[in-house]
Amino acid sequence: MAARESKRVQEETEAIWLKCTSCQEILFRKEVERRLFVCPKCGTHLRLTVEQRLLLVVDRGSFVEHHATLCSGDPLLFTDRRPYVTRLTEARNRTAREEAVVCGVATIEGRRVALGLFDFAFFGGSMGSVDGEKLTSLVEHALAERLPVIFFSASGGARMQEGVLSLMQMAKVSAALGRLREAGLPYLSVMTDPTTGGVAASLGMLGDINLAEPQALIGFAGPRVIAQTIREKLPPGFQRAEFLLEHGMVDSVVERKDLRRLLGQLLGLLRD
Repeated sequence: MAARESKRVQEETEAIWLKCTSCQEILFRKEVERRLFVCPKCGTHLRLTVEQRLLLVVDRGSFVEHHATLCSGDPLLFTDRRPYVTRLTEARNRTAREEAVVCGVATIEGRRVALGLFDFAFFGGSMGSVDGEKLTSLVEHALAERLPVIFFSASGGARMQEGVLSLMQMAKVSAALGRLREAGLPYLSVMTDPTTGGVAASLGMLGDINLAEPQALIGFAGPRVIAQTIREKLPPGFQRAEFLLEHGMVDSVVERKDLRRLLGQLLGLLRD
């Protein structure tokens, strides 16, 4: 009884307040929502759900999801501390979705576009074989319909529980994007916090234009792993969006309030 009451109080508190993941300030949720989930104290762009991202970017009510019921199996019968299938079930119950990637077609400022969005809350946005299939199918649909493609990345990389089958998705999605480029159709990559591992090494950096949200962590291996490997101190801001912009790996760092307008402009310029 006491445990249920404690959980109820926690849920009510979280409905009113939230903590900034950067400055640790306790923030009034309604104020953060009005600021598009940007911390009013330090400007950190907090992570969004897929639903929140769609509300901010696409024309209201225009998104139509594709392949919503596709889901991962357990081809390797993988078990560490718990079976992979148990972890999948927990992720599905927690997020109310089948996989880490949501794909579909929508309009942005009246222009039709194919969208792929990673959900970091589902297995850290890791890309398994089904996620690669969904993204590849979306690109193939874009080719058939002559649509531009936008991917919003938020991922820890390839999904280790599916081994080489997961790693193969990097090449699979990259090949599909290559066919999109040959057809003269634009691909825009929007990297959010975090975009790492195989996702950063493939589809994250392959955009005709690569965009990033402020202070997003972007890179292949984590800073701690790199520092331990090369035995050197890394420069300030290493692997953050602004550092990559300064070194030519990102074309623009875009604040959330400006992203929808910029995407609409780019789609118009690249298609007209």
